[in-house]
Amino acid sequence: MPLEPLQNQHATKPQTIGWCEKVVLPDFVGTKIDAKIDTGAKFSSIHALDITEFEKGRSPWLSFFIYPAQNTDEPEIFCRAPVIDKRIIKSSNGKSENRYVVRTTLKIGKKSIPFDLTLADRSSMTFRLLLGRDALQNGFLVDPGTAYILDE
Repeated sequence: MPLEPLQNQHATKPQTIGWCEKVVLPDFVGTKIDAKIDTGAKFSSIHALDITEFEKGRSPWLSFFIYPAQNTDEPEIFCRAPVIDKRIIKSSNGKSENRYVVRTTLKIGKKSIPFDLTLADRSSMTFRLLLGRDALQNGFLVDPGTAYILDE
């Protein structure tokens, strides 16, 4: 099934963000997650394990656990979402892997935007959530010399 393009909902002045920010994924977890902003990555990714595909109303869905806190496996949050796509992603270590894609909402600063999120084992990474260019196309300008600059 072809994806509908995500629309640029913020054609006004872009919001400046730092190289890392606290964000919320309200469809999955209501608490803030530290996210690394990576303009070198095309797609966004979250640390997810125990990914299981199942059918719901003849559509493919996933159940999975996310671990939003850095350097710990607590809390473990159970999630469900429809499968949007499967993509071959080349990770930072140069290996390609087939990843599931879900569409969810990203709350960053005062903006809430839809975006695609790949599910991956990021246990060896400091940041459990990586925001790539796909999420940043919605009106953000990254200042790599600053961190955590959004007013919450």
